[in-house]
Amino acid sequence: MSGRKAISRQRIRTAAWVAAAALAAVPCAAQAQKLYKWTDENGVVHYTDKAPDATRGGTQLDKQGRPMRKIEPAPTAEQLRVREAELERQKVLEKEREIVERRDKALLSSYTTESEIDLARARAVTTVESQIASAQAYLTQLTKRRSDIEGRKRAFKDKPLPPALERDSENVEAEYAKNSDLVAQKQRDLVTITARYDADKTRWRELKAIQEANAAAAAASNRPGTAPAAPAPTAAPRK
Repeated sequence: MSGRKAISRQRIRTAAWVAAAALAAVPCAAQAQKLYKWTDENGVVHYTDKAPDATRGGTQLDKQGRPMRKIEPAPTAEQLRVREAELERQKVLEKEREIVERRDKALLSSYTTESEIDLARARAVTTVESQIASAQAYLTQLTKRRSDIEGRKRAFKDKPLPPALERDSENVEAEYAKNSDLVAQKQRDLVTITARYDADKTRWRELKAIQEANAAAAAASNRPGTAPAAPAPTAAPRK
């Protein structure tokens, strides 16, 4: 009989221990529960144990109700479009910056003095002017041929023109038009060349001024008791 009582007491103690463990687990679960604060479309603030909808966003709170982490809402389609457009714009700007840097480096490596830029421009202008002179000389010849052909045409009066004469006239007119366009294009090239070398000289001066200022600042900072000088500002890229 006493043995049965001992077994019963043991079972009671075991059951009590299990119940105590279960009760102890309840506060832990409550502590592990998360709290969120979010606002709906009507401006009403909500406090829930579930995270807000991804399109709303909100704030995760600790057990004292203090903000722990901000939950950003998922971006809208328009926001994604704007973000992609901005990324694309930044890529374009970066590419343009790289192009400017390559041009600046080439400019500094190509010329050591302004007079070298002037000499390069004079050579380029002379080349184009020579091409214009050649085309204009050819136009003078074509003008004489046109005059000769017109005289031969008049000799036939109302009679049909020979096919060979018609072909000569068409060929001369085509050559005259082509070379007239060539002269006009080369004259536009002269304007472009002059503007380009003027821009190169201006940019070269800016870059050399920056180099000299940086060199002077570096030399000054190396002298004892001299505070480091600020670097020269970067020259604005050419448009």
